[in-house]
Amino acid sequence: MNLLDRVLNKILISLFALSVFSAIFIGDTTNLLADSCCTIPSHHGKWDAARPDGHAPIGVMGDHNHNAGEFMFSYRYKFMDMNGNRIGTNKVSNQKVLEDFMVTPTDMTMQMHMFSLMYAPTDYITVMGMIPYVKKSMNHLTRMGTRFRTETDGIGDIKLSGLIKVFDNYNQRVHLNAGISFPTGSIDEKDRTPMGPNQQLPYPMQLGSGTFDLLPGITYLGEHNNLSWGSQVSGVIRLGENDRDYTLGDVLDVTAWGAWDWYNWVSTSARLDWSFWGNIDGADPALNPAVVPTADPNLRGGNRLDLLFGMNFLASKGPRFIKGQRLAIEMGFPIYQDLDGPQLETDFILTAGWQYAFKAY
Repeated sequence: MNLLDRVLNKILISLFALSVFSAIFIGDTTNLLADSCCTIPSHHGKWDAARPDGHAPIGVMGDHNHNAGEFMFSYRYKFMDMNGNRIGTNKVSNQKVLEDFMVTPTDMTMQMHMFSLMYAPTDYITVMGMIPYVKKSMNHLTRMGTRFRTETDGIGDIKLSGLIKVFDNYNQRVHLNAGISFPTGSIDEKDRTPMGPNQQLPYPMQLGSGTFDLLPGITYLGEHNNLSWGSQVSGVIRLGENDRDYTLGDVLDVTAWGAWDWYNWVSTSARLDWSFWGNIDGADPALNPAVVPTADPNLRGGNRLDLLFGMNFLASKGPRFIKGQRLAIEMGFPIYQDLDGPQLETDFILTAGWQYAFKAY
């Protein structure tokens, strides 16, 4: 485990411990907050979700709580385009990669359809379930000049999370994210390659992690007049080793955003998102790391800083089945990448979605 992996592991374990601690003592916390709210002057309001920027940019998951009895259905579409390789912060040509490997990836696209359901049994706890459908496509070039493509698609890892509100006053809110990811995504995806039919595909082309993963996090939100802002620290802690003898690297994500409510039905946002991910521990025995860099477990780590811009649209008036619906879009690109490569760099990110919140009673 390298230095980055060790640092990520310690940060994520601390974040998860914070989530568990608050979940255990949530009863005492909510009583304290309820008591304290009664002593706050009335001009100090709570976070207002009934405005277009009452939800974070659509690319942020687990960003908001609901009031007791509320449901929310949502659908997100995410697209990522990766083109060209990078070692560290420097771009490298296909020819450079082929000096050390028999095959190089040249570009890749990833599409994800995410279906989720949120429900709040109390004002302080919201539970969320997410089911992703993932489609990946990667193009390659061999030393002999042959080009070929591999593709995979299917259900990814299903996630279940709890959002625990610990503060909601002065037009600000803090909640903790505590979740788990289930290994429902395949890690046995195969396709035809120049090596033959039905070949085991490298790590980036698989649909899941193959392990149970913890999903800790903490989210902060604030509002003042037409301006809103927020930040979130979240992570993925891999548990154990999957049945192909490897463990994906842990992930740490730090994001912050600001948004402006223009006309009570539309808002715009800008966001920075810095992600860190470690290399793979272990190795799939069916993969030869000398053939292609995507099969080398020591060439999968890195970090990336993205700049993203978004818009949220809210139907705040109209019939009951219309009111509460949201449409949102966010797109952007990296402004910094440092990859343990050669590794495909990211060039463009798009997330679009629909959300519908309603009260059951």
